[in-house]
Amino acid sequence: MRMSLNDPTFRAIFWQVVVIGGFGLIVWWLISNTLRNLEIRAIATGWDFLTREAGFAIGESVIEFEPEHSYGRALWVGILNTLRVAIVGIVLATILGTLIGIGRLSKNWLVSRACSVYVEFMRNLPLLVQLFFWWAMFQDAFPGPREALQPLPGLFFSNRGIKMPIPAEHWIHAWMGVAFLAGIGASYFMKRWAAARQAATGEQFPVFAATLGLVLGLPFVVWLFGGAPVALDWPVMRGFNFQGGLTMTPEFAALLVGLVTYTAGFIAEIVRAGILAVPHGQTEAASALGIRKGPMLQLVILPQALRVIIPPMTSQFLNLTKNSSLAVAIGYPDLVSIANTTLNQTGQAIEGISIIMAAYLTVSLSISVFMNWYNKRIAFKER
Repeated sequence: MRMSLNDPTFRAIFWQVVVIGGFGLIVWWLISNTLRNLEIRAIATGWDFLTREAGFAIGESVIEFEPEHSYGRALWVGILNTLRVAIVGIVLATILGTLIGIGRLSKNWLVSRACSVYVEFMRNLPLLVQLFFWWAMFQDAFPGPREALQPLPGLFFSNRGIKMPIPAEHWIHAWMGVAFLAGIGASYFMKRWAAARQAATGEQFPVFAATLGLVLGLPFVVWLFGGAPVALDWPVMRGFNFQGGLTMTPEFAALLVGLVTYTAGFIAEIVRAGILAVPHGQTEAASALGIRKGPMLQLVILPQALRVIIPPMTSQFLNLTKNSSLAVAIGYPDLVSIANTTLNQTGQAIEGISIIMAAYLTVSLSISVFMNWYNKRIAFKER
């Protein structure tokens, strides 16, 4: 290697050093300039504020929170609220989007056109506008608590939210959750065993029925051993609002419905494109073997379409998670809303924004890692 820009090796190293050095100078300038401005304005930096008393209430929380709790716990409440709406939204949007995507390919004219109208309508309206619409609907379409609509016993719809009964607290419920997770794990190994058995002997095993038996049967057996408790915590009208039961606030309901219906429009197109990407010869071969349309979709089309569907579906899951930050516009206490309140009270703007960025980055990377892992598992194995 010659010390000359005419030498390719030296030239490559030289320009890499220049780019890295320039990037380092920019970062150093930003940090030093920020610290100098904070010092001029007498703004303290650090993370000590996380242990101080928050002094504000949070209307909706997964865990217990009172104003005397710390800012750190308040931010943790915001993270849990964001995760709750993101996880439930991803599950519901996937189910709804898949059904609409399949419906667009239906030979029934009314079904296919209705699904097409849904997709075009949802995809071409801004999400924020849809959130405002659903929030106004939940606020104005339902009466007050005293005149709440009651379509079913124990189920109430009012402008304070949706109230429904839930099982009363009992020690067996925790063990039922453990049994449910154990059933999921056992189903995974059972499915692998069934695939190996079919490859060796050609005999099919009723995987779906066995999976239902494990996932639902194990918690049921645990419930029986725990005395089969059937007591429910019913919502009761006390004063000006309901007490007890499970509450779905108008803000959470509006955010969830808006995110699900909006994202489902994009997922439907992804599912439709994935199904259309499967060669038509696969469908013809399945028909020649006498496979009905339902099993054909489940056993032939969707397993191959997933290889096309998963990568863009990952982007929609990430979009739904990040779009949940619009909750601040309708008053749902997600991470962004609580972090804004925190930094307004403490003045720790840089730390607050850093927490928001770190939380969303962690969640998004976790979703990406899981979906990439799943995509590799279903990819074709080339020899």
